[in-house]
Amino acid sequence: MNLTTPDGRYFVIKGQLWRCSNPSLSEDVRQQLVNDLMAARREVKAAKASGDPGQLSAVRVKVQKAKVALGERGPVWWNDGSPDFNKCQVANTPYADWYLSLSAANPPAS
Repeated sequence: MNLTTPDGRYFVIKGQLWRCSNPSLSEDVRQQLVNDLMAARREVKAAKASGDPGQLSAVRVKVQKAKVALGERGPVWWNDGSPDFNKCQVANTPYADWYLSLSAANPPAS
């Protein structure tokens, strides 16, 4: 199940918040940035296999650049002054009650 916070800022994986892409990006721009990110991730895999630390550092810069352009890292894309909880455990954030309410509404099957 894909869980996105009610404000659309984060998705939850294994109880951890991950920042969503900036929703104000046009679909064309977003898709190009995702393509760039996926290409950079393939380059990371190849660089790891090559064992060249310089090459690995260079391609990780490409991953970072794409993630920042998507709004998933770097400055937040919202402008209401709310802090960034990227990579935080949801239980330690203001989203904790929302997250707990989901498990209360959907108890595990026994």
